Amino acid sequence: MSPDIFSRAEGQIWLAGRLTPATGGLRDIVCPATGEVVGRSGITDLQDLDQAVLAAQQAHDSHLWSSIPSLERGRILSRAATGIRAQELAFQSVISAENGMPPSAARFIEIAMAADVLDYYGGATSRPYGEVHPFNLPGATTNYLVLTMREPIGVVGLITPWNFPLLMPTWKLAAALAAGCSVILKPAPETPFTALLLAKVLAEAGLPEGVLSVLPGGDDVGEAIVCHEGIPQVALTGGLAAGAQARVAAAQCGKRLSLELGGKSPLILFEDVDLEAAVDAALFGIFLNAGQVCQASSRVLVQASIHDLFLARFSERARALRAGPPSDTLADIGPVISGERLATIDAMVQAARQAGATVHTGGSPLAGPGFFYPPTVISGIAVDMPLAREEVFGPVVVVMPFDDEESAIRLANDTLYGLTAAVWTKDIKRALRVVRQLAAGTVWVNAVQVLTPTAPFGGFKGSGAGRDLGIEGMAQFQETKTVIVDLNDWPMAFF
Repeated sequence: MSPDIFSRAEGQIWLAGRLTPATGGLRDIVCPATGEVVGRSGITDLQDLDQAVLAAQQAHDSHLWSSIPSLERGRILSRAATGIRAQELAFQSVISAENGMPPSAARFIEIAMAADVLDYYGGATSRPYGEVHPFNLPGATTNYLVLTMREPIGVVGLITPWNFPLLMPTWKLAAALAAGCSVILKPAPETPFTALLLAKVLAEAGLPEGVLSVLPGGDDVGEAIVCHEGIPQVALTGGLAAGAQARVAAAQCGKRLSLELGGKSPLILFEDVDLEAAVDAALFGIFLNAGQVCQASSRVLVQASIHDLFLARFSERARALRAGPPSDTLADIGPVISGERLATIDAMVQAARQAGATVHTGGSPLAGPGFFYPPTVISGIAVDMPLAREEVFGPVVVVMPFDDEESAIRLANDTLYGLTAAVWTKDIKRALRVVRQLAAGTVWVNAVQVLTPTAPFGGFKGSGAGRDLGIEGMAQFQETKTVIVDLNDWPMAFF
């Protein structure tokens, strides 16, 4: 399938396994690198959602997907992984057009890892789905067989963001399909065509009709998914506000909910680090995808003895980075997603500047076309400033000094979030001491921004509840059933 997905799927949604005209109208999709309309997406309405849920329920109740032998279900997911790799250029073109991601990041990070995730869960479909447990009951024999079985929860709703429009849906979708569930996927309204292309690849790989629907739309569609009585579980990746709204709605509807809600992640640099390696890590930690990454290292905490030296070198390297559209092969970072996002980022930077912070490079929007904010490095930030506490979701980083190990840990944990953290030092004992005291779901030691499909990813505190990836990512879409079999010749007589 070629990048003409924009014309072939104009005004359509993926309803129960095929492209279908949406009944909720059209939405212009704007390329953030140029400000131009690249396509018109269909908008889901409640009628579309009801049809999708009905098809998914029928697929679940008839075991259309879960009754397929596990090895064959795994092969379907692996064929989809092969399909993504085969259509790498098509995916890269659509991703870059929808969210402005540089082609190199799209190909070597997002597309490559999405394919790996499908391959991983293709293998996970045949992992043991249950266990045998010992039996203990006062006054009874042990002649009982106790089994647990893991079964798909049913129809699940997945709500995903625009920053990685292929990878984020794939994390949840591959896990839910491996668990045997039927899926309603709502991609971000800014990036629907990437998700539609993913659905097409899965269908070509052999996913039965009815198992997957992709329903583009805004917050109203997301809220309807959370509240729909035919969807027992919802998994959402988004911001704090979206998470709070989902929690309220899920509580009212008795819904099971898993959330990944972003971060304000610290990168801790002790004085024994190699300076250039530390600068490289900090650049990658914050400026990947123009800082539009949940686990972006947006707070760089540097031991006071090397703070000024690091800050000077880091600012110099950041200043040399080039912002540009996907067509610019020399560009290091792309645009932010929208003009509204650009204004929000700049307002946060200007507020910090007015409060006395120092902007060492960047600090104001670049001239159009497109929505570009330059790599921005700021120091002199007080711990209670919004820029030190709130997720910017843009190419803006604050550099803050600390005195010793204790103060580094205190500063790192002084946030509502707890998604990721990184510790850089040559002293492995110190590194592990710090790791044990950081309130974060993933902690890197002398690394940053590296993930693997085989290990769970999620956050502490305000960063969410539940985990993506790994076996935990699949288990969240399953129910555990306990079966106790009496092997005695006569049943236990109590009366």
